[in-house]
Amino acid sequence: MAFHSEEEKTEDYLFKIVLIGDSAVGKSNLLARFARDEFYPNSKSTIGVEFQTQKIDINGKEIKAQIWDTAGQERFRAVTSAYYRGAVGALLVYDISRHQTFDSIGRWLNELHTHSDMNVVTILVGNKSDLKDAREVPTSEGKALAEAQGLFFMETSALDSSNVAAAFQMVVKEIYNILSRKVMISQELKKQDPSWVGNGKTVVLQGDGNEEAASTEPKKGGCCSS
Repeated sequence: MAFHSEEEKTEDYLFKIVLIGDSAVGKSNLLARFARDEFYPNSKSTIGVEFQTQKIDINGKEIKAQIWDTAGQERFRAVTSAYYRGAVGALLVYDISRHQTFDSIGRWLNELHTHSDMNVVTILVGNKSDLKDAREVPTSEGKALAEAQGLFFMETSALDSSNVAAAFQMVVKEIYNILSRKVMISQELKKQDPSWVGNGKTVVLQGDGNEEAASTEPKKGGCCSS
């Protein structure tokens, strides 16, 4: 899991966030609504990978969310490992009007955990909440799965924009909060021992010892490093 500040003096951060879920659940329209306040009723399936960068202000700091959107179809899964590399957040999306997209959530979670850090901040998103008459997945079912898997949960509508910004902001704020706590811990350790190996450059987002460190310096190389 990685983030970096483009100019360290500005204390800006860039967080890579991925959108995952079955084809046609509305991932691209969620991104279009959040990044450009646009909606495409006849949007075609995404081919390959696209991303948008959106600025969010948290506690007076400018956070740049680099949000990656990819095709949900199996034939495009060759991009998988590169797509997930460096991600610190994920929106796991299903369509409330198609239960089969909800049934796929377990597979998408397994893929996320296989190709990225286990500690990626993840929100389960039930999209197309405007389709009330066509609902196949009750809100309670979505909440129950999220609680069982330790995920955040929200229902959204890219069509009428309800909860779209809130879902993205929830993920970004949680990443920032985790990072802030770890920075405080590293600063305390440095105060206690000036020769501490961390010396303020590296922050571990979670403490199980298996994850990548999040660096305050730009990462180089790799098509998808943030």
